[in-house]
Amino acid sequence: MSQAEYDLVVIGSGPAGQKAALNAAKHGKTVAIVERADSIGGVCIHTGTVPSKAVREAVLHLTGVRERSVYGAGYAVKHDIHMSDLLYRSDYVVRTEVDIIRNQMQRNNIAMLFGTASFVDPNTLRITRGDQATNVRAKNILVAVGTVPARPKEVPFTPGKVIDSNDLLTLSELPRSMIIVGGGVIGTEYACMLAVTGVRVTLIESRPRLLEFVDDELAENLQFRLRDMGMRLRLGESVASIEVVDNHVQATLASSKKVWADSLMYCIGRQGATDDLNLSAAGLAADSRGRLKVNEFFQTSVSHIYAAGDVIGFPALASTSMEQGRLASCHMFHQIANSTSSLFPYGIYTIPEISMVGQSEQQLTQQNIPYEVGLARYREIARGQLISDPNGLLKLLFHAESRRLLGVHAIGTGATELVHIGQTVMAAGMSIDYFVDTVFNYPTLAECYKVAALDGLNRLRATQETTEVRAAAA
Repeated sequence: MSQAEYDLVVIGSGPAGQKAALNAAKHGKTVAIVERADSIGGVCIHTGTVPSKAVREAVLHLTGVRERSVYGAGYAVKHDIHMSDLLYRSDYVVRTEVDIIRNQMQRNNIAMLFGTASFVDPNTLRITRGDQATNVRAKNILVAVGTVPARPKEVPFTPGKVIDSNDLLTLSELPRSMIIVGGGVIGTEYACMLAVTGVRVTLIESRPRLLEFVDDELAENLQFRLRDMGMRLRLGESVASIEVVDNHVQATLASSKKVWADSLMYCIGRQGATDDLNLSAAGLAADSRGRLKVNEFFQTSVSHIYAAGDVIGFPALASTSMEQGRLASCHMFHQIANSTSSLFPYGIYTIPEISMVGQSEQQLTQQNIPYEVGLARYREIARGQLISDPNGLLKLLFHAESRRLLGVHAIGTGATELVHIGQTVMAAGMSIDYFVDTVFNYPTLAECYKVAALDGLNRLRATQETTEVRAAAA
């Protein structure tokens, strides 16, 4: 049995693994990535972030939903949309991304080892592919295996009928109706895409509203838009049982209601993909959801073994996973690295999309921080009219005394791009006066920042004047 040795072996080729490997290679370290699938990229490229967003872009283009406020409710580029129409774009993007990543690894002399990795001891990994096995040794190891959809035993998963989010991309045709169990990010994103194509969607969520970590005003706005597109929301309801009856799926709720559809997608929770790692041989153990515990440097309890990405839990975003992988690699090789890790943006690709960075009104209220709000609606901005999105909204939260920017929340076209302007201002510790004094290109959505800042300062001024009048009267 052959054996090689590296400065770093990364298990998993998703965002965290890629950035850790590239950072180490750029600093002259010998690096290998172990990938259990036949192609590089991990869940992000093959079943998660990239294909789902590619499908979303195909949905937006083919249905013409973004243009209907101008051309009418019946407008569409293609009226009879099939799953193959949506996957055509996804397949192209995935192939392109795989080629880009593979080329990056080759240019940086990073070895790609395909097979399933398992620990032999804290410094040795066995890589198994078919009936072949190879051992590799590493001075440092990064576990970046990501997650897989949770598949509880009581859920009767059936191809084409009762599926998880990975299975959706393998469907041959769009169903006429679908029940989606779980109103988290994945469930809500896919619910939007399907509903826009004409699938009758019932979204079941046990909590009183969708996406509880999202600012209340934005979440309420989203729920209104989802209902307006014909989606049925069952909030505060949990599923007691699921069964396939006469080629249909029946979900019985805890409240004894019954919901029927052609298919059901189960989207509650994901598990760390650690089952095959033989963690005990390295002196490690995962929690009940397959996740690994790490410190602020992404070290596990075994100091030379690190973990990053979705396998360590919150926030489980591709963007934060990349940064975690880079920082873990920096720490293991004693490189200086600074990160504003507490100031990361969220991007939720619902229709309309949502993005946010910093604190919400609810968090600021709980912390007794005096704040004011500035709002800008896309319908007030020329660019909002040009892109046919009169319903978009940018919301700025700022300290009522220092005027320092505390939070940015956006819903509408381009929200996930727009948020980064506010993120930069927050990272610099600046006040919202920056937006008032800055010239933005016209017509652009960036102009929303100036409008929102002026709105917030007007509110603040009105409050102060009222306070002064009352004080004088007293």
